[in-house]
Amino acid sequence: MEWSEELSSGLLQAAPDAILVLDGPRILLVNDRAARMYGWPRDDLVGQSVEVLLTAEAKAIYPERRRMIEEGPPGSIGTVVTTLRRRDGSEFPVESSTTVVETPQGRLTISVVRDLTERIRAEQEQARLRAEAQAHRSQRLESLGQLAGGIAHDFNNMLGVILNYASFVVEEAQSGRPDPALIIADAEQVIQAGNRGTALTHQLLAFARREVVRPQPLDLNALISGAQELLRRTIGDHLTLVFRPGGDLPLVTCDPHQIEQMLVILALNARDAMPSAGELAIDTDCHEERVRLRVADTGRGMPEDVRDRAFEPFFTTKGSAEGTGLGLATVYGIVTQAGGEVSIASEVGRGTTVTVLLPPGAGAEAYAATEKPVTTGGCGETLLVVEDEVALREVTGRILTAAGYRVLSAESGPQALELVAGHDGVIDLLVSDVVMPGMLGKELAERLVEARPGTRVLFMSGYAQPVLASEGTLDEGVALLEKPFTAKDLLTAVRRRLDG
Repeated sequence: MEWSEELSSGLLQAAPDAILVLDGPRILLVNDRAARMYGWPRDDLVGQSVEVLLTAEAKAIYPERRRMIEEGPPGSIGTVVTTLRRRDGSEFPVESSTTVVETPQGRLTISVVRDLTERIRAEQEQARLRAEAQAHRSQRLESLGQLAGGIAHDFNNMLGVILNYASFVVEEAQSGRPDPALIIADAEQVIQAGNRGTALTHQLLAFARREVVRPQPLDLNALISGAQELLRRTIGDHLTLVFRPGGDLPLVTCDPHQIEQMLVILALNARDAMPSAGELAIDTDCHEERVRLRVADTGRGMPEDVRDRAFEPFFTTKGSAEGTGLGLATVYGIVTQAGGEVSIASEVGRGTTVTVLLPPGAGAEAYAATEKPVTTGGCGETLLVVEDEVALREVTGRILTAAGYRVLSAESGPQALELVAGHDGVIDLLVSDVVMPGMLGKELAERLVEARPGTRVLFMSGYAQPVLASEGTLDEGVALLEKPFTAKDLLTAVRRRLDG
């Protein structure tokens, strides 16, 4: 009929959804989209009862829809979500909107049908992703809880030692006849506990990839050769150390001290896995355009559940007195911060092999020598010490003053700038904390150097992220003294900075 042909060739075919025109239950007209969606040729679909497309679910609501079509006024009778059937018998979800119209040919029904398969699939995928994200959040919270618990446990142990031995020192000093040897012995216990706390802090920073990295071109074979004596002392005389260097290795760009730390950690793990005898083998080679370092032992190995958790922080199968559970987590942090990958292979009774893959690095001159020692005394230079922690500011000033420096102190950036504005003399060096309330050390240094161009800067921090580049390296021209530091560390860093 003329009306049908016009509708078919115009609006009907332009619609993005399937459209069916019904005369009662009989299909009068469909567009191409409907034919494709239902899997029927248009000519075969026209003339059939709409019930050929209905599933059991759709048939359950069909009688009520038919009543509304036949008895209700013209217009929309609403939208339903149900399922329909293709010619091959497969079912699919749809959203169907139905409108009743009065025409010269009688009362007709126009159904606009949208396939919901992709929408439902997308919603299911989003739900799956939300569930995964929730699971990951739960895992992160559990890991953070484990991390916080491990830190609290270990630091509480160290603080217990420090507090009690410091009390012993005070008690002995206040006694009628103090014993110098006893005071020295107790003070050494305090220092040892402090050193253990320092080592734990560095391990945490390495694991979190927040440790200050000083990368340089490095000959891995040369570094391992130089560290063999240290590694032999680490593992003990009952174990054999074997080093098999690969030939023609390219240089890698790494922090040599971090690589040495990683080797010592792996050697300690190997020693614990071989309590009576065994072999620790270190070899290097090239593997798929990367430099490979393998550290293998012939120890007792790990079961699968332990191996899978080996890199987790504070996960350990040892007693609390034997280890913190940060060893392999530290190795993971060191390697990933260097742009490499680390994996572990282990079987019970067959030993453990840790494999590290490092990217080759450019550079003409490899790390070879340690820095030359410097004198640590001052010659009356004026230093401005800025530190918001009162006790640390006082101890820093005390060390520097005793070494022959003139010290000005401030607790914040604004106070330091006010002090500088009222100071007529030269300020040779700013010694500033990095993270302070009100003004970061970096901003203070920029403003001070702008006002006093001849002033040099030495930062001190236990968390130096604000002055670090993206890879954890120091920004160019930045000098950093890492907390906690000893008097020797402080005086050496100050002297090196003053001497350029």
